[in-house]
Amino acid sequence: MRLKQIKLAGFKSFVDSTKIPFLNPLSAIIGPNGCGKSNVIDAVRWVLGESSAKHLRGDSMADVIFNGSSARRPVSVAGVELLFENQDGRLTGQYASYQEISVKRQVTRDGDSSYFLNGQKCRRKDITDLFMGTGLGPRSYAIIEQGTISRLIESKPQELRVFIEEAAGISRYKERRRETENRIRHTRENLERLGDIRTELGRQLEKLAEQASAAKQYREFKQSERILDSELSVSRYIELTSQTEKLTLEVNKLELDKAELDAEKEKTELALTQLSVQLAELEREEHKRVEDFTNAETR
Repeated sequence: MRLKQIKLAGFKSFVDSTKIPFLNPLSAIIGPNGCGKSNVIDAVRWVLGESSAKHLRGDSMADVIFNGSSARRPVSVAGVELLFENQDGRLTGQYASYQEISVKRQVTRDGDSSYFLNGQKCRRKDITDLFMGTGLGPRSYAIIEQGTISRLIESKPQELRVFIEEAAGISRYKERRRETENRIRHTRENLERLGDIRTELGRQLEKLAEQASAAKQYREFKQSERILDSELSVSRYIELTSQTEKLTLEVNKLELDKAELDAEKEKTELALTQLSVQLAELEREEHKRVEDFTNAETR
């Protein structure tokens, strides 16, 4: 597993697209102070997943983007791409058969950070998992910068153990174990929460059972009410129908009586009219006789 080439664009002092090839297995970057040697190391750490701006000698992650100078305008995107040879087959998993591995990271001033493996967008975890156990990483022993040797020599046993485990290739298994333990812990916590939820749901089920029983009784009573209301309505209908028939008969009888009375009234009125005519004739005859009597006396 060997670093073959670094490509930088907009990263710190490398404002223009710059390619740095590493033709030999053992390479060193030398130069005067301020020429950007540490920026190359920072670029490697940054691509391999470094998330602390402090370890990149900055206050925020946006500080890795070229911020401009008296002669150049600032840029909005920084990107670094590392090209590795995998001829010894140190990598495992889906990239084990690849002869070359390209790892790229980009960041914008908006804070959007993206990782790429062989041109395919991926997660930061995919990068760290890929190089775990190979000696490569944001803070691994494979990146030796100023102060690294003295830091290894003066490190505490617990700190030195991390480097030894990484060199032995067991760090990935410890990381998997840690992730598995975390998943087991989270699963136990979830089971505890599920137990609480189950208890709460049990109480709610009891309340719901009571409500369901009350609802069932309500439906039964409501159905009984509908039946009784229907029966009452039918009974009232039958009673009203019987009363209607009875009243209809009475009305018919009264109408017959009224017709008879009307006939008698007409007969009586006819007789009264005849009597009135006879009375008028008698009155005329009476007036005539009185007149004749009066005329006879005057003679």
